[in-house]
Amino acid sequence: MMDATPAKLRYPWAEPPASGDMIEVAEGILWARLPLPMKLDHVNVYALDDGEGWTLVDTGFDTRKTQAIWETLLAGPLAGKPVTRVIVTHHHPDHVGLAGWFQAQGAELWTPRTAWLMARMLMLDEQDRPAQETVNFWKSAGIDPEILNQRLAERPFNFADVVHPMPLGFRRIDDGDTIRIGGRDWDVRLGGGHAPDHATFWSHDGDLVLGGDQLLPSISPNLGVYATEPLADPVSDWIKSCTRLFEFASEKQLVLPGHKLPFTGLPTRLRQLLDNHHGALARLETHLVAPRTAAECFMPLFKRQISGGEYGLALVEAMAHCLHLWHSDRATRTRRNDGAWLWQNKG
Repeated sequence: MMDATPAKLRYPWAEPPASGDMIEVAEGILWARLPLPMKLDHVNVYALDDGEGWTLVDTGFDTRKTQAIWETLLAGPLAGKPVTRVIVTHHHPDHVGLAGWFQAQGAELWTPRTAWLMARMLMLDEQDRPAQETVNFWKSAGIDPEILNQRLAERPFNFADVVHPMPLGFRRIDDGDTIRIGGRDWDVRLGGGHAPDHATFWSHDGDLVLGGDQLLPSISPNLGVYATEPLADPVSDWIKSCTRLFEFASEKQLVLPGHKLPFTGLPTRLRQLLDNHHGALARLETHLVAPRTAAECFMPLFKRQISGGEYGLALVEAMAHCLHLWHSDRATRTRRNDGAWLWQNKG
């Protein structure tokens, strides 16, 4: 969500593959880009050649348009070979959306247990209007009343709208596993903050990393708190994950991310990601010299005005950073009469 300007990152490809086409980023690894109907308008997916079939890493939304693009890719760049395995890095719908569609065609799903459980749970939690717990959580964050009234009258975002039905059964992957994909051995390392138990894959030859949304260039993934776990501290999870993964990073690794362009310079990028959030927390702490709601903290966190489709992600990320200061004993909170939490630094 928060921008960070790369210092020493290098991008081997200046442009992404065109719709319905793929770029070979390493021997036996093809990169495609699929559209998303939001400001972050794409997701990267990768196909790894297992010989008689393909392993896909992430899938895009379940829409007719995305299915049609996959049909073009399967008949063209993927040379008519079947997809035998789908690896999902984390449970978010732009990554898991078509896993069930491929499973229905015979593919096996591999993913962390938490990702599968979260996706299955959210698929079943279909709502025509926001749940009362969600409304109360928005109010606790100090949501703009006009936006709240609009949301109360609308169908909320549902996983079921963009995620294909997922049949029972998956193969669990876990931190420390070694997996053979596309003729290479990869170590699984789980991260957190953006999504619980987010899987990343590090090739044994030291040349490649499948980073999902845990390792992005130029943007930092959203770190949000939601009504499902209203006292979570994803910022702490994120900082711990970046610090841990830094130990395995090298300048030569080509990182294949879930969004934006493949890049090298991972140690630099991890430092940027850490500095980005430490800086945001310092600005927020200064801003909280007076009691404020999370919704009143956008400017110190994001350094720009927030509106439209970005508002919801900004709200949950602002809440996450306020909660991190509170969990770290750097801020207090008091409940306002309308249900909103007021945060204030301890300085």
